[in-house]
Amino acid sequence: MKIPKTIKKFCRKCKKHTQQKVTQNKKKTASPLSHGSKVRAKLRGLARGIGNLGRYSKPAVTKFKRSGAKNTKKTDLRYTCTECKKASCQSKGIRAKKVEFV
Repeated sequence: MKIPKTIKKFCRKCKKHTQQKVTQNKKKTASPLSHGSKVRAKLRGLARGIGNLGRYSKPAVTKFKRSGAKNTKKTDLRYTCTECKKASCQSKGIRAKKVEFV
């Protein structure tokens, strides 16, 4: 996927369209203890019980199957305003194997 190094985009701090520099960050792994992860685990029927009872249980490593695993990561782009140097994140990532800046 080819992306331009600079893009004209609305800056929330300047409140106008400015030239912005595009950089890519590495996606960080989601924490299994975040609130959203716990909610999703409860919906899947995990994380039930009180205290030490009914913890998340994992099968043996030999039982792991990577069925349905995606082979691409979503892009995590940051836009930095050239005027005020304020950085903003990309609202929605697009799946791409390789990101190239032109």
